[in-house]
Amino acid sequence: MSNMRSATLFLVFFLSFCGFLHADYSDFYSQWASFFYPNQDPNSGLTIFPTLFIPMGGKYEGMGTAFTAVSDDLSFIESNPAGSSQLEKTELGFLHHSWIMDSNIEAVAFAIRIGDLGLAASGKFLYVPFNEKDEWGHAGGSGYYIESIITANISYNFFKSYYFGGISLGANIKAAYMGVPASIYPDQSLITAMVDVGILTRFNFLYFGKSVENNFALGATFKNYSPFATGDPLPTLATFGISYAPIRPLLFAFDFNLPISLDPSIPAERYYFAGGLCITFSPSVVVEAGVKFKGGNPMVTVGSTIDLATVSFAVNYNLDLSNTMNPLDKFSLSAKFNLGDSGRQDKRVMADELYLQGVKLYANDKLEEAIAVWEKVLEIDPGYTPARDNIAIAKRKLELQKEIKDRQIYD
Repeated sequence: MSNMRSATLFLVFFLSFCGFLHADYSDFYSQWASFFYPNQDPNSGLTIFPTLFIPMGGKYEGMGTAFTAVSDDLSFIESNPAGSSQLEKTELGFLHHSWIMDSNIEAVAFAIRIGDLGLAASGKFLYVPFNEKDEWGHAGGSGYYIESIITANISYNFFKSYYFGGISLGANIKAAYMGVPASIYPDQSLITAMVDVGILTRFNFLYFGKSVENNFALGATFKNYSPFATGDPLPTLATFGISYAPIRPLLFAFDFNLPISLDPSIPAERYYFAGGLCITFSPSVVVEAGVKFKGGNPMVTVGSTIDLATVSFAVNYNLDLSNTMNPLDKFSLSAKFNLGDSGRQDKRVMADELYLQGVKLYANDKLEEAIAVWEKVLEIDPGYTPARDNIAIAKRKLELQKEIKDRQIYD
């Protein structure tokens, strides 16, 4: 019932938002363009495969792409390849992005975590109707401009413990295809491959609530590097991200992005920033917002996710100077299926229950029994630090009791 109420509130919010979007905002666009025009980047548009920087959807898009240090849902595959080894659940997602005018992006992604190993794969496909006309306006060739990105991901989480989320290292291998109709521009299609690498760590810092979840994260990536690139350069990018949750329902994130040109004859774009906000209103309703400040065309995004336990639905809308609010372009929808967590939550509950049993035994001075129970906890979860610490304390107490007993016998 609570999920139904949450979904109803979301629907009311969304319909109100759509009504807001259909108003006339020509003055708003004019002021926006005038304000940001001095920040235009003269080096923009010199790279190929723009699809790489059009979010497929999900939380990555909802937070304005400030997701490098967050990477906690399926859309991590576009933000930080190290994210798969820290996902809570196995996920399968289908995404649709209505970009500009008649162009659309379709995507499918899957991620699974096996212990500290993460594996994922995705396919992302952009198609744009393309019609050629001569100087007299007569129709020429027609077809679809196509970009396809196939990604395979692997990551591993090192040094994870009860209080520390670990340090994850990950990599994406991407195969990319750009198709240009031969009837319009022959010999312009190409196939290439590229690599992403990333690092992600989570820990507790300046937290004002009570939770075993880490509230602070740092991440860094180096994306779209290709030793096979020829001709026009790929959009190689280094990103550094930070996220902070001062209280559990509220999350802030910030990314610094540095485009890199590996060709000395072609200048790189200027650096740019992204900032995101995520608010958890209930276990089933999450709202995101973000801004990406890139050149003279900042992107503002709002989105929300409805989580219905086995499936969640996300809707995002982003606005920049490349589209308008009416008609509704740059609008994305996604459905993400929760395929379970391979029993990790059940093991955690079992470990917690055994740990508390050990605490009770210790309080009743049954030290050896408490140690035995805590050792069972470590068999279930070797990174359960409180159990390991308490075993050391209990063993030290046993040693002290034995020393005192021996002295009494000697005296």
